Amino acid sequence: MSKPKIALTIAGTDPTGGAGVMADLKSFHACGVYGMAAITSIVAQNTKGVQHIHNLETEWLSEQLASVYDDELPQALKTGMIASREMMQLIQSYLKQYPEIPYVIDPVMLAKSGDSLMDDDAKADLQRILLPYATVATPNLPEAEEITQLKIDSEAMIYKAGHMFINDIGSKGVVIKGGHAEDSEYAKDYLFTKEGVHIFKEPRYETKHTHGTGCTFSAVITAELAKGKSIYEAVKKAKHFISLSIKHTPEIGMGRGPVNHFAYMKKVGLDDE
Repeated sequence: MSKPKIALTIAGTDPTGGAGVMADLKSFHACGVYGMAAITSIVAQNTKGVQHIHNLETEWLSEQLASVYDDELPQALKTGMIASREMMQLIQSYLKQYPEIPYVIDPVMLAKSGDSLMDDDAKADLQRILLPYATVATPNLPEAEEITQLKIDSEAMIYKAGHMFINDIGSKGVVIKGGHAEDSEYAKDYLFTKEGVHIFKEPRYETKHTHGTGCTFSAVITAELAKGKSIYEAVKKAKHFISLSIKHTPEIGMGRGPVNHFAYMKKVGLDDE
């Protein structure tokens, strides 16, 4: 039996399992990749919203990362909710030390319920400290607006924002997710790299159960990069994966329920590569 590929997630928790490291680990598993996790924040949340956030001390995150990297290097890593500048600087030190390891950043700023997960200073720190090291960044439209300070209300502005990520901020790739746009029967995502622009589209499904879509989407990209896939291939799979996850939601919770992290695996199996 060959040694499995490993993906690492650095993010907050969701006790109901729909988002954060819980969603990441499920998504890694569904892609046939072994998942590891380091916790940044303990979040009391459910499908109805975020009730409490307890950010861990940076030293605690440092101890977790030291344990992981001292034992087994991941083939790719992603970050989700990052609580402080100090945590970002700690993560940056690993990105500098291991530049060959692909890095996916999901710039988590808002929960699906609309609750803010990051203050203004942290948003600025994210752009300065972590985004320049990203192999792929995965902002949705509101997050892309926060980062670029652009009003993204047209496809032309999506292109302008995407080029800002690549040419000004320094990310190798960025997927600006168009799921928040409601003027189309398709959900379109725009991938920007130095090589060009690719548009991925899948049918839009009418459902309120979209909790954890950002975490899941970025986790699949991370898992595919861990396998050695290109950015294009990783994003293409992630787009189809998240579409099936939304189409076949498990209908859990009283609010915005989670997506189905195993819909893709059940649909096409693990041998589709």
